[in-house]
Amino acid sequence: MTTDPAAEDASLREVADELAVAGQLPRFLLMYKFAIEELMTKLRILSEEFDFVHQHDPIEHITSRVKRPEAIKEKVHRRGLGTDWVSAAGALDDIAGIRVVCPFVSDVYEVARMLTAQDDVELLRTKDYIASPKANGYRSLHLIVRIPVFLSDRVEKVKVEVQLRTIAMDFWAAVEHKLSYKYRDSVPPDFAGELSAAARTAADLDRRMAALHERIR
Repeated sequence: MTTDPAAEDASLREVADELAVAGQLPRFLLMYKFAIEELMTKLRILSEEFDFVHQHDPIEHITSRVKRPEAIKEKVHRRGLGTDWVSAAGALDDIAGIRVVCPFVSDVYEVARMLTAQDDVELLRTKDYIASPKANGYRSLHLIVRIPVFLSDRVEKVKVEVQLRTIAMDFWAAVEHKLSYKYRDSVPPDFAGELSAAARTAADLDRRMAALHERIR
């Protein structure tokens, strides 16, 4: 049995690259973890302070995640960002993500305003899928922000994607994700239409609950 020296060299380079990545990965992802923790603290302070002043908490709950290394690498390769995927990952906006679920649509915009008004929160981009929903009915407000993370030897500016939505929007998005994943290879013909109709129902629920909220204020 003969071996191909060029193939062996390529395989060895791939292993070396993987080992190099493994060495960089813990600190690389720590920056995003720290950025999430900083933003989570900011949001919790806003929630508690707003509730104290206005007797209304604009945040129902908050979740967060750092994208898995395999998912980062796959997205970097899919977008053709190069072979040094740890460095190329800086071009991605969604390695760190926070989801803020609010009672009402007005709360979504108020929390976004208060967060981005802070001096150390730099707003890079806004995608308003509430004002302009996606074709399938998806509604949410997406912010790409950048905040400083103070490490022992330097300051890193780290991007975080913040998704803000109402309880109704969050319910629709969670169920849509499960259904789409289940039927991704055999989507029923009327699936898209039913999803869109359900999204309109969720939007109507948001409007009705907001009207009730205004009546009792």
